[in-house]
Amino acid sequence: MPKKAKIPDWPAWGSAPLGNPAAAVPEASATETELRLLMEAIYRQYSYDFRDYAGASQKRRVLQALAQFDCPTIPALQAGILQDPSLFMRLLQYLTIPVSEMFRDPTFFLALRQQVIPLLQTYPSIKIWIAGCSTGEEAYSLAILLREEGLLERTLIYATDINARSLDKARQGIFSLGSIKDHTANYQKAGGKQAFSSYYTAAYDAAIFDKSLRENIIFADHSLATDSVFSETQLVLCRNVLIYFNKKLQDRALGLFHESLSHRGFLGLGSKESIDFSSYATRFEPLVKPERIFRKCLSALPR
Repeated sequence: MPKKAKIPDWPAWGSAPLGNPAAAVPEASATETELRLLMEAIYRQYSYDFRDYAGASQKRRVLQALAQFDCPTIPALQAGILQDPSLFMRLLQYLTIPVSEMFRDPTFFLALRQQVIPLLQTYPSIKIWIAGCSTGEEAYSLAILLREEGLLERTLIYATDINARSLDKARQGIFSLGSIKDHTANYQKAGGKQAFSSYYTAAYDAAIFDKSLRENIIFADHSLATDSVFSETQLVLCRNVLIYFNKKLQDRALGLFHESLSHRGFLGLGSKESIDFSSYATRFEPLVKPERIFRKCLSALPR
């Protein structure tokens, strides 16, 4: 287990004593008001907008950060990040959840291969947006799938995230060799057509993926909370991201996807996500409902 990095000289906000963070930060101290003020301060100082993220998940992750930073209270954390941008970047790693895996939910990728790819093959060129790409596992998974289906060369993949560190890691295309066994199993269940090992080189406990896979990927900063649509696309993937948003932000994100998608474009969501109770429920129709794959309607469906 990595040693916790202790940050000295926190501003003396609140009455909690320094020392054991588990004792210093009781559950009751992480109030909705403190969290709201923290997120407002982050937005005003750094222009990262977490104000409409789901409260329970946000609270849990801020508490984790407090423990790791040996910080006594949320107001103390707020004062610290306003004074120290490097501390904010460390907090950002908790708030953005940079966790993923290749071919996550293999049945989704199998449905994509069988139900969506044949329709995309009718387009002379293809643009795909992966919103919330984290450290790049999904982008490389999609590139592999498209190469096997003969589409990668005429496809441009926009892989976006708000976490600069995650984007840097994604651009490198280097992943832990220890995770390759699980990635390989997912790939096979997703209908993979080759040996998964043909896509990477193993070296020093790392798997370095073929550079040619990222020649058609643009990794870029984009926030679903504050930014607008940047291109017309035929497929949008935003998987396991909306679950961390409140309803207002979910509707904003779905609006961006609807605006970005071309005529009869496709939308893929995560296994626990739905559009059923959103403002856009009538603007998409299910293509493969169990796998959360939808298609943009010709016009809004009646409720």
